[in-house]
Amino acid sequence: MILDINVHLAYRLDVPLDLLLQIEAADLADQRLVSANIQTSDVSHFVRVAAEDGLGERIWIRADGLFRCDYTARLDIDRPVLDIAPLSAVPPHLLPGDTVRYLMPSRYCPSDEFQTFVAAEFGHLSGGAQIAAMRDWITGAFEYVPGASNAQTTALDTFVQRQGVCRDFAHVMVTLARAATIPARFASVYAPDVTPQDFHAVAEIYLEGTWHLVDATGMARADTIARIGIGPDAANVAFLSAFGKIMFEAQSVSVTRG
Repeated sequence: MILDINVHLAYRLDVPLDLLLQIEAADLADQRLVSANIQTSDVSHFVRVAAEDGLGERIWIRADGLFRCDYTARLDIDRPVLDIAPLSAVPPHLLPGDTVRYLMPSRYCPSDEFQTFVAAEFGHLSGGAQIAAMRDWITGAFEYVPGASNAQTTALDTFVQRQGVCRDFAHVMVTLARAATIPARFASVYAPDVTPQDFHAVAEIYLEGTWHLVDATGMARADTIARIGIGPDAANVAFLSAFGKIMFEAQSVSVTRG
């Protein structure tokens, strides 16, 4: 599947600031970058650095005044849609070292507080069947409500409120999986069927030796997703981190099938 991505960002800075930008889709075996272009307003510093786990890149920027960024890309997505239910979980003692951090609680995913709930609600299942049941439960029990959460909302907050946006759905999915001793991480992505169009977030779950995309909102299938970056939770893969005060001017995201 071909995806065309168009992003526009505009922020005003009263003083020179450092910005960490992560909006470029990663060039990977299952999502080949056909073309890409990124342009910014005049900045005094623009340097690429590796992102979390080497998946994708971030850009360090030093800017002042009105900062604008336009990003366009075309990707060829070559990834099957798998039924995760038959897949097996990897026993913890056999997990590769780079997956272990994704078993642990993180800032927005306090998985240690959900172990009793997961055992009671999903303990009769295991592996992919357990993950599929968690995904379906979140999709059915939670309402997608733009504006219902903020940058401080954790998976526990969302669990109580039973509403949120894609970021919150992904945090709950990651949290429940980790509480079941299955590695899970947060993925920032693009997808064409996200409504309203914006940056999107899903979970990635480690089953049978590899990572599998799981969207608890139900808006994005694995074969329509372009990954930007991954991390323990949203704190690690924000599309823009500003190390100082910035003011929003404009933002638009468009993802279409080519």
